[in-house]
Amino acid sequence: MTAQIFDFLDALTWESIPKAAQERAKLSLLDLIGVGFSGRSTELSRIICAHAQASFGGARSMLFAPGQASAPGVALAGGMTIDSIDAHDGWNAAKGHVGCGLFPALYALAPDALSGAQFLTAFVAGYELGGRLAVTLHDAAGDYHPSGAWVAVAVALAGGHMAGLRGTALARAAGIAEYHGPRSQMMRCIDHPTMVKDGSGWGAMAGVSAVELAQAGFTGAPALTLSGPHWDDLGTHWQMSEQYYKNYPVCRWAQPPVEACLTIQRTHGFRAEDIAAIHITTFHESTRLATTAPETTEEAQYSTAFPVALALAHGRLGPAEVQGEMLFDPQVRRLAGVLTMGEDDEANALFPHRRSAKATVTLSGGQSFKSDWHDAVWDPRSPATEADIVGKFMDYAAPVIGPGRAEEVVTTVMALDTQPAAALFARITEEDAPRFQAVQSNR
Repeated sequence: MTAQIFDFLDALTWESIPKAAQERAKLSLLDLIGVGFSGRSTELSRIICAHAQASFGGARSMLFAPGQASAPGVALAGGMTIDSIDAHDGWNAAKGHVGCGLFPALYALAPDALSGAQFLTAFVAGYELGGRLAVTLHDAAGDYHPSGAWVAVAVALAGGHMAGLRGTALARAAGIAEYHGPRSQMMRCIDHPTMVKDGSGWGAMAGVSAVELAQAGFTGAPALTLSGPHWDDLGTHWQMSEQYYKNYPVCRWAQPPVEACLTIQRTHGFRAEDIAAIHITTFHESTRLATTAPETTEEAQYSTAFPVALALAHGRLGPAEVQGEMLFDPQVRRLAGVLTMGEDDEANALFPHRRSAKATVTLSGGQSFKSDWHDAVWDPRSPATEADIVGKFMDYAAPVIGPGRAEEVVTTVMALDTQPAAALFARITEEDAPRFQAVQSNR
């Protein structure tokens, strides 16, 4: 399959990508940037950005944060900053996320004269490769690996091709990335939520390092995931158009229970104070998100009980609600404590292509209300609109960078295929922030 993959990369242009995939690529890029800016407020981001600058020194401007680092360091910090707020896009069959590691890695590898159309083309290529790498690895591996394991190879291929690697050198980059990619045990982070998260930043770093090593003549074993049945439709079936977006900054597995409980509350109009018990019926993996009293934002994001309780108590669930003092809200903690979960064979059979849940809420007066089955919103079957993603971007980015600069980013992303890639990069690194603050103050 390697020759077929290389032919796909060689032939791919922005004009050859279907319009629907082009539109989704811009929305995914905008969504990642918004989540990245929001992630700057986290302790995870502060630590990893400082680590990248101290241990991976270089002259590439950091994404979302001041300072500079090497290309691998920039990719590491950027990927983990996006992942620090669990609100970025994903693909159901992959059980993970392509863009979180791909975007910062492509930024880190981008040549100075790259056009916006070329950057977007590499971005789409990375999604098309990443999803197929994910399901190929899931078929072959005995346990559930994080996104970074296969994102590393997608970065090496799409980023390496963008950076000028061809033939043997590109194959070596893929092999190095696959060998060094973080094949960690994802369910360990589900059971014990910490800052390691989905391995996306580490995968981005491994992929960028693989490109740089291959450029220098470093050799690598063949990438075994570049074969198998999942590659047969490359270039004819566009996974870029099938990404989901997150309405809430928590694990996708927890979002159907949130929808089910909010639907019950909106239908029957009861207060959080009236709730005596909540029961969620869902698929196995969602029941593993078992933290009820989070002490950190990572524990809050990898929980089912906490986001359900928070949404019922406050009617909102955004980045500000999954960190800081809100973690210790007495009403939220009470509701999380009365929530129980059970798994269902039907929901298990649908996973990972669908994530479904239903809820029963019992009030202190004895009344009990049940929901139908609910999926997470903004799924490909009920896709997010451009207005949805732009609105989410403004909610996440404008509090951090100001509405004026945020509007400039939206405008630039939506027209990036007609501009240099540097036009976007200048707006998402801190070197240009003073100019945008001046623009904002003059409006």
